[in-house]
Amino acid sequence: MTRLFIDADACPVKAEAERTATRHGVPMLLVSNGGIRPSPNPLVQSIFVPDGPDEADKWIAATCTTGDVVVTGDIPLAARCLAAGAAALKHNGEELTPANIGMVLASRDLMADLRSADPFRQGGGRAFSKADRSRFLDVLDRLLRRAKSGAPKG
Repeated sequence: MTRLFIDADACPVKAEAERTATRHGVPMLLVSNGGIRPSPNPLVQSIFVPDGPDEADKWIAATCTTGDVVVTGDIPLAARCLAAGAAALKHNGEELTPANIGMVLASRDLMADLRSADPFRQGGGRAFSKADRSRFLDVLDRLLRRAKSGAPKG
């Protein structure tokens, strides 16, 4: 059965993901260290992991499997989920696949090196936009349909 995992601590699209999961009848697991208000929706389960670095990531990576969809902005977590057979999606609607995850990981590492070498190169990229939210909804809908049908990725 397809499940939707949300790396929930810093996820800006929890409400949108819940509406989409409900429309598809897919169970949604909000995984966090706490501080997330539980949803009254019977399809939404809040999973609270112990405090500590990457505890939510570890839980998601150990639990997800083929046919699941994972929403996360954490690129190493996405790579582990892809290796487990799950689909992965960033909050901005960018689908992460076995074909592009290597390049995304390399870019992430390069940017981290550049930021550590230059104290003036700090801060994030552009702000989260309506276009990002729209793209996220479109790609999530497509990934859930594909996962529920059992169709191969790609």
